[in-house]
Amino acid sequence: MAQAVQEKIERGAELKRQGIVIRTYDLWKTYIMGDQEINAVSGVDLEIKVGEYVAIMGPSGSGKSTLMNLIGCLDTPTRGDYYINGRLVSAMNDDELAAIRNKEIGFVFQTFNLLSRATALHNVELPLIYSGIAADARLEKAKNSLMSVDLAKRMYHKPNELSGGQRQRVAIARALVNDPSILLADEPTGNLDSATGVEIMGLFERLHQQGNTIVLVTHEQDIAMHAHRVVYVRDGKVAKDEKIK
Repeated sequence: MAQAVQEKIERGAELKRQGIVIRTYDLWKTYIMGDQEINAVSGVDLEIKVGEYVAIMGPSGSGKSTLMNLIGCLDTPTRGDYYINGRLVSAMNDDELAAIRNKEIGFVFQTFNLLSRATALHNVELPLIYSGIAADARLEKAKNSLMSVDLAKRMYHKPNELSGGQRQRVAIARALVNDPSILLADEPTGNLDSATGVEIMGLFERLHQQGNTIVLVTHEQDIAMHAHRVVYVRDGKVAKDEKIK
């Protein structure tokens, strides 16, 4: 047993040396529904390197959302190994997973998930509060993050004083404020009109050019085509994995 643990630690160190930020080995997520077993994710092997821009695409029920939850440490696999930045997260407890979510992963959701009574600045500060960063440093980092998404003039506005695109920019600034290893975006244009959606996808491209690793989860082909690599998921498995740029 001790040897197996040591081998996994060494594997994680080697992955980090190779610049591999996400690596899954035979990842499964199985749900028990009555007397049936439903395999939402079925033996997925996935590798994403630092600085990649990857779309995970599939129809409803394909398993892409479950895979996203596993990658985002919002759920734990039934079996298999998952490493993020060289760390074996599939063996972590809830407290360790919470720390990984806060430090390593920046989340961008379709519904923005902003506090309605808080300013844009305070919404962006929140992950830093959980990280225990001092108030002055927190404020500086949050302001810089908002400036990076072109919201310097709107940082004291509340969500109901912002457009949908501006709210999503606040959410992106919040996701970036802890300098995460990956930016994980779940249908980030789903609540936006098409013109604003194009604008937000342009922002993701800019963030990628600045060196951010981006994983985009979508069911829309035109949104997936903004990425540089598309992983197609069907029936819980990777059906196709191709570079497009």
